[in-house]
Amino acid sequence: MTAHTAPVPEKNMRKVAMTSLAGTSIEWYDFFIYGTAAALVFPTAFFPETMPPLVGLIAAFGTLAVGFVARPIGGIVFGHYGDRFGRKAALVTALMMMGIATTLIGCLPTYALAGPIAPILLTLLRFTQGLAVGGQWGGAMLLVTESAPENKRGFYGAFAQAGAPCGLILANFAFLAVGALVSDEQFMSWGWRIPFLLSVILIGISLYVQLHLEDTPAFKALAKEHDTRLRSDKTEIVLEKKSPVLEVIQSHPRQILLAAGAFLAVQVTFYILIAFVVAYGTNAQGLNLSREMILTAVLIASFVQIPVLFWASAYSDRHGRRGIYMLGAVLCGIWAFAIFPLIDTGSFLWIIVAVSGGQIFVGMMYGPQAAFLTELFSTHVRYSGASLGYQLGAILGGALAPLIATALWSEFGTVFISIYIAIACLLTLISVKMLTETHGTDLDKAGAAR
Repeated sequence: MTAHTAPVPEKNMRKVAMTSLAGTSIEWYDFFIYGTAAALVFPTAFFPETMPPLVGLIAAFGTLAVGFVARPIGGIVFGHYGDRFGRKAALVTALMMMGIATTLIGCLPTYALAGPIAPILLTLLRFTQGLAVGGQWGGAMLLVTESAPENKRGFYGAFAQAGAPCGLILANFAFLAVGALVSDEQFMSWGWRIPFLLSVILIGISLYVQLHLEDTPAFKALAKEHDTRLRSDKTEIVLEKKSPVLEVIQSHPRQILLAAGAFLAVQVTFYILIAFVVAYGTNAQGLNLSREMILTAVLIASFVQIPVLFWASAYSDRHGRRGIYMLGAVLCGIWAFAIFPLIDTGSFLWIIVAVSGGQIFVGMMYGPQAAFLTELFSTHVRYSGASLGYQLGAILGGALAPLIATALWSEFGTVFISIYIAIACLLTLISVKMLTETHGTDLDKAGAAR
């Protein structure tokens, strides 16, 4: 690139960061309430009552996995769109899609009313959620990292990343609030629908982004350069037709695969802590603890993770992305063997310690990730490249984690779930070690020699 990219003024940067945090928080809220409902409600609401409880749980987690299968597809579609027409346009479309799909889940008939059509419609809407979140992350993440000053790129990137724990807090709080206001029978009958219907708020946020935010300086500089080249050389029209997705696969295949590997530990650990642990703690075949106890523990752990995200991201601005990321992977792999012995005590305090410890080490990796992935790819393919790496890691890690954890638990016990987490952390450690340090990268030159 020849065009110079300048960061936005600090005052505007704060508005961009807070808008990104609000949008990703509600987007992840929509995605996460499905995981909570899959653990608590969907096995009985959307599948036959004759199905054994553990089989129903696996079936519900299967529909949860469909959202992850859709995420790389969403990354491809929105990556192409975002690299062609702008980060903001892609983000607004993804937010709108998520808001509509989640609201419709709250309106679905149950299996008792509609029979097999109920889980089919549920699966289709979950797939739509996956498409939306596959595009949302890249748009929200680039909106802040491409706008931020170089020495604060990690810190501002954490605002997009913090949407995940904030969304989880909102999701668990919504279920806890509804559970406190209605009886268990009412909750299972219709109360669970309320958190889904509240996601209509996301449609309003998408409209705010469309009306009040500009696209990133990096994309505007790229668009300006393209316009100049098109006016001076008409052959550029032919080059413009090349897909950014195909180009990034050809030019950055190693970075995409290693970025996916770097995300494995985050996804495997995170979804075991927020989905499987809820099912394990409340299931009659597990600890048979109260729903409120487990959800509150997950809620507290999510609060704990947020300052860690910002601390780790700011640390990466001063000392590099790889070191703090690899330390998080090592500590997470070790902590994996403490999680279930602590949870099995049945003590509310030790359950909080178990889940919070995992979330702290996940935050050490997830916080710097936005800046890390931004700096791996060239501007004209950055949305596609970052989204592909992120979403491939999501499908390999998050999609399968609750299913694999449930299968391991039923066959071998929870110690094998800890081994599974540790293996994911080892693969992440190797992947990050094989990537070059990106700290201090000029975004105008990013990806050129990696």
